[in-house]
Amino acid sequence: MKNQQPIPSAETQQEAMRIAKSTQKPGQTKEQTRLVAQGIEKGIALYKKQQKEKKRQADKAQKKQRREKLKPAITDHTEPSDSVSPQAVTPPSRLPWGLLTISWIGFAAYVFFLHS
Repeated sequence: MKNQQPIPSAETQQEAMRIAKSTQKPGQTKEQTRLVAQGIEKGIALYKKQQKEKKRQADKAQKKQRREKLKPAITDHTEPSDSVSPQAVTPPSRLPWGLLTISWIGFAAYVFFLHS
């Protein structure tokens, strides 16, 4: 079953016949032209098969690259929590707390001077 040739589409057959007729030599019979058209059909089918295989290989390579890119991110998240890496531990930022403190001091001063 695998070795069975796929039937070319009507469009491919018409294109092959058009090419065969355009390259037809004087005195060439219809049977010879038909055989030339069949050869062209086979060539078109082979070309399409090769292009499909190239596309499949490119897709596989692209998927493999995506998997390789995602692999480090996935392995970082699956590590046990006991082994904490130095990158994961960041000291808390003092800026938000400082701004909050300054804003409360400013608010208290505003309320104190407004009512005094």
